[in-house]
Amino acid sequence: HHDDIALHDLAGQVGEALRAQRLMLCTAESCTGGWIAKMITDIPGCSDWFDCGLAAYSYEAKQALLGVRPETLMDHGAVSRETVIEMVSGALIT
Repeated sequence: HHDDIALHDLAGQVGEALRAQRLMLCTAESCTGGWIAKMITDIPGCSDWFDCGLAAYSYEAKQALLGVRPETLMDHGAVSRETVIEMVSGALIT
C-alpha cells in the first residue's frame, strides 16, 4: 500500500534525524491503535531511537496512562486538540 510505504520512509527519516541528535522517540496514540509504533518497529535498528509507544484508546486509559484530565475529555472529547496536548504532555513524562 502506497501510504504504508510513504509512512515507513518518513519514519526512517525521522529515525535518522533522532539517531544523529542522540534523541529518543515515544509515541502516544489513540485511534491509530499503535499503528505508528508498529511502522517504526519494522525499521531495523530503531531501538537506537525508539523508546516506547502507548496506545491509549479509552477515556480511562488516556487518564491512567497519559494523565489526561477527565474535564478535558468531557469538555472537548477524545478527538480534540486539547486532549492531544495532554496526551503528549503525559507521554513526555513517561
